[in-house]
Amino acid sequence: MTRWALALAALLLGGCATPPGSLPGAPVDVLAGRLSVQVEPTASTPARNLNAAFDLQGSPQQGRLDLSTPLGTVLAQARWEPGLVALATSNGETRFATLDDLTREVLGESLPIAALFDWLRGRPWPGAPSTPSAERGFEQLGWVVSLARFDEGWVTARRPRPPAVQVRAKLDAP
Repeated sequence: MTRWALALAALLLGGCATPPGSLPGAPVDVLAGRLSVQVEPTASTPARNLNAAFDLQGSPQQGRLDLSTPLGTVLAQARWEPGLVALATSNGETRFATLDDLTREVLGESLPIAALFDWLRGRPWPGAPSTPSAERGFEQLGWVVSLARFDEGWVTARRPRPPAVQVRAKLDAP
């Protein structure tokens, strides 16, 4: 079994947890819904997939991303603030230098979490240039963000360079 499969199995088999409250002093704006991340296989790594409910709150500077089962059991909680990036699972807490390092460790590929706050709101992240795309969306940071079904709560971001990565989010209605 690969290291990724073992990590995913540990997350899925972890004990029950109660979803924590909001961050102290953080805005109450929470983006929630279902999230799917697919990383294409390469010659040296297998395909990797993650499907979970999510709650994203805070900002790129201080925030939290909770991933949970459809029944509400928290599988993992990533939290960050200046000087701290941590991932908590039933196996304990692991600290990372950056959010990129955290997503690279868990998924094998880096995800632009800072940009995700804006992408899920249907707009480019102001921290990098973007260009309009043919898919009723935009291209930014090497990703193509499709807003073709944004009115239905769907946002899809895909990075075509190998290994290809696709992130699909279905946002809950406010």
